[in-house]
Amino acid sequence: MRHSFVYRIILVLLVAIFSLFGADKTVAAESRPIISVSIKGEINSGQAALVHKAVAAAQNQQAQAILMEIDTFGGLVDSAVSIRDMIASSPIPTICYIKNRAWSAGALIALSHKHIAIAPGGSIGAAEPIPTTEKTVAALKAEFAATANKTGRNPRVAEAMVDKSLGFPGYAEPGQILALTDYQAKQVGFADIVADDREAVLSHFGLAGNEVIEYTMGWQEKAAGWLSDPTVKSFLMSVIFLAVLTEIKTAGLGVAALIGLIAAALFFGSQWITGIAGWLEILLFLGGILLILFELYTPGVGLFGIGGIIAIFASLFLTLGANTAAVNLLAISLLASVVIFLLLVKYLPSSKLWSKLILKDAETKSAGFSSSLDYSQYLDKTGITPTGLRPAGIMIIDGVQLDVVSEGQFVEPNKLVKVVNVTGNRIVVRPVSS
Repeated sequence: MRHSFVYRIILVLLVAIFSLFGADKTVAAESRPIISVSIKGEINSGQAALVHKAVAAAQNQQAQAILMEIDTFGGLVDSAVSIRDMIASSPIPTICYIKNRAWSAGALIALSHKHIAIAPGGSIGAAEPIPTTEKTVAALKAEFAATANKTGRNPRVAEAMVDKSLGFPGYAEPGQILALTDYQAKQVGFADIVADDREAVLSHFGLAGNEVIEYTMGWQEKAAGWLSDPTVKSFLMSVIFLAVLTEIKTAGLGVAALIGLIAAALFFGSQWITGIAGWLEILLFLGGILLILFELYTPGVGLFGIGGIIAIFASLFLTLGANTAAVNLLAISLLASVVIFLLLVKYLPSSKLWSKLILKDAETKSAGFSSSLDYSQYLDKTGITPTGLRPAGIMIIDGVQLDVVSEGQFVEPNKLVKVVNVTGNRIVVRPVSS
């Protein structure tokens, strides 16, 4: 009896302890925030940077969910794919709220979420790529189908949003691109709920009353979006290539290198903010720069320089996406930099700007300047060797003391010698026989 009573006491204590721990966990879970991020307007690298920051913050704060509010006609596919990858790989539950529309690239982002809510009058789809080629349609159709399949939605519906030749019975005839309204999206399972506002969305998923932390576009994201524009990226890469060519031409004066490093910082910095560039790409670029500098300042056969150029190209290629578009952008930037470099080499030395940057005065012999004394005036003259030559020593000509050297033989002191050769400041003498 005593033992059973003791066991009961222990059991009660264990239940109380586990209840306390359970209560603590419940409180901790309820205190975790909701991270909200808004995708509005054209999808670009700035939006990707914003999502990257929001997802990182959600993981650091152990958020209960990520709520993405979308209202977009579309934008850059590579930025949309980057956002899709971040959302799909997030360990935190994600909810997409389509406030008005999620068209084109915006539809791909919406499909990457575990849950989708749509506002009354909202729509999703219309994702036919531009230009509409067989290759672009096939690639984007595969992205849509794979994304829909991963989140448990019908891949055929997603494919019809990209390829108008497919159609979808009851919603779009073959030859028509598929776009779903709010109630249609719910009918085909692409939306969990039609909700009037954010509060209704959170309430539906059991998240009402939790703190919501907003993430909106800041100057960093706007700058990243501008710097990630294909034209700006091509310009920055051209500056990087031009700096490398100039450093090789000038044997490392440093001015071009500084400009190139600034361009590289802008290029890789914008890609770092968006989550596209990682440590591998940056380390490859820095390693390439170091190899080129090593080649410039040490005698070599060019292997370090070639290795450095390959490393720089590899880093840029990986940062640009390691695809055909990356090759095209690299080729255009390299061609532009080579053309500009050749023009600078041809026209800059004769330009007015160059004449203002360099010192035109020179200490020439015709102007009366000389880096050393002219000893040729002593050729064929004779003098006395006061100390002798062993074979170097001193001779005196017309009261002038000169450092001379014999033709190899020893010359005794106070002997008469004749200057037979003068090369720079080297005076060669020969004993006079009589």
